[in-house]
Amino acid sequence: QVQLAESGGGLVPPGGSLTLSCEASGSIFRIVQIAWYRQDPGKERELVAAFSAGGNSRTYAGSVKGRFTISRDNAQNTVYLQMNSLKPEDTAVYYCNFRGYSDYRNTFGAWGQGTLVTVSS
Repeated sequence: QVQLAESGGGLVPPGGSLTLSCEASGSIFRIVQIAWYRQDPGKERELVAAFSAGGNSRTYAGSVKGRFTISRDNAQNTVYLQMNSLKPEDTAVYYCNFRGYSDYRNTFGAWGQGTLVTVSS
């Protein structure tokens, strides 16, 4: 079983910065994809940023491109989301997501518990 532990959310004024982190632990053989999502109350969860299956390219939602950066520490099975120039519309609960293999045959998919980011003056 794979567990994800998120941290780094909080209250930040417009234009400010925040870094989220998400550490995976448990039975991890190989990670296939890592992503950050966010969700506003009453809205669907949306993809914010992700590493590709190969791990070499990154994808960003249009609304965050140029402001957010996803990065990873493979040795620590940790992914980060650096968020700059934050806007009130970035306010949401942010979730990390890992997908991969727990051994040579079995796959896993895990979600973090969610961390609230509030952008407000």
